[in-house]
Amino acid sequence: MLGQIDISKRQAEIADLVQKAGFASVEELAERFEVTTQTIRRDVNGLCEQGILRRTHGGVEPPAPASNIHYSTRQILNLSGKQIIANLVAEKIENNQSIAFSIGTTPEIVMQALISHEKLAIFTNNLNVAFTASINPSHQVTIAGGRLRHGDRDVLGSSAQAFFSNYKVDVGVFGVAGVDEDGTLLDFHEDEVGARQSILANSRKSYLVLDHSKFGRSAHVRGGNLSDVDAVFTDRPLPPQIQELLKGSGTKVCVASDEHSD
Repeated sequence: MLGQIDISKRQAEIADLVQKAGFASVEELAERFEVTTQTIRRDVNGLCEQGILRRTHGGVEPPAPASNIHYSTRQILNLSGKQIIANLVAEKIENNQSIAFSIGTTPEIVMQALISHEKLAIFTNNLNVAFTASINPSHQVTIAGGRLRHGDRDVLGSSAQAFFSNYKVDVGVFGVAGVDEDGTLLDFHEDEVGARQSILANSRKSYLVLDHSKFGRSAHVRGGNLSDVDAVFTDRPLPPQIQELLKGSGTKVCVASDEHSD
């Protein structure tokens, strides 16, 4: 599958742990997963070869910081949380509906959860979403044209914003890089915000999908507020100050749990 990386469940858990902790030694990982240090070294070597982690003296750490974490790394961080979010969103979407999808790993995983739906009309600037949707021949897939952003496999800029404005869809599914304490939605680039806002403006229902790690995560481009969307889908209860902000806003909060996982 386009955009899908070939790693084991244990490697995904290692990457998630190291990203959160900032460092882990080979010995610590071997003890945690109850395998030999040789097995752990093979696991982390594979992760380092894909740029998900990097070796350091005695262990591994996240790669050098950039404007955003590499897409391949984001695909596996909190993967189980993203999957149960996706399963919950899939329960809310009916056959024959039209859906606009933004960039990002969580929207991609939502599309994976919709494979068994029938006759969906998909509009997206995310090639990973488009490829996944095309697996089901009953789905109609329309993609934005323009310059492809390497790594993330998406199309951004004025062409993407204009693309979404050409349609009025039943549901818009989008993510964000972070959420500030006052509910402000944050991304790393103005073009990301522009495309997301175009989806929001041209959807009858707007679904924001994000795992708990996005609350308090730093990103520097503002674009809307949690209270602007119809529903927020997440894997843990929202921080108390965010819950307070949303009171009376009309935004529905859907918290996924293990009961929605496969």
